[in-house]
Amino acid sequence: VQLQASGGGLVQPGGSLRLSCTVSGSVFSLNTMGWYRQAPGKQREWVASMVSGGASNYVDSVKGRFTISRDNAKNTIYLQMNSLRPEDTAVYSCNIGLRRTVGSRVTDYWGQGTQVTVSS
Repeated sequence: VQLQASGGGLVQPGGSLRLSCTVSGSVFSLNTMGWYRQAPGKQREWVASMVSGGASNYVDSVKGRFTISRDNAKNTIYLQMNSLRPEDTAVYSCNIGLRRTVGSRVTDYWGQGTQVTVSS
């Protein structure tokens, strides 16, 4: 199982980006899904998460601007980021807890980071 993150880039303040994280390999279910970010010189920060039932949570600084979602058919999760600010600049990584087969335990996987830079 591998996670491939994409969608980062350079955007002006107020702009939007959509990050994607696709799971490849044999998977039975995606149970927990999340996005994290790490800015230069700072510790990694949790940004958003979603559980299999659909409930989602966000760090206060992105509430109302970011939306986490999933496409079950594509085994892909997304992070739609609107009204981006310079302080959103960071490397964003996805984390997914999944079962590879029926009855197997939930195992965490991390995708590689994708750089998001918000600057004029």
